[in-house]
Amino acid sequence: MTPEEIKALEKEVKKNKRLASEQAMELHDLIEDKLPDAYGELMGIAQATFDACKAWDEANQKLLAAQSETA
Repeated sequence: MTPEEIKALEKEVKKNKRLASEQAMELHDLIEDKLPDAYGELMGIAQATFDACKAWDEANQKLLAAQSETA
């Protein structure tokens, strides 16, 4: 991979990590402030948090693989 492609992957990883952190904060706020009244929101927010974390993991695995190829 070219250095530009690796930089793009690094940027994607950072973006996905930020999005996963935002979702985690939303889930935390739901748990701390709204449960048990807002239990109906739990599955949707939990799924969105899972999806965001999975996207980060997949991007991070691509980056790690690309970095090991160039090393």
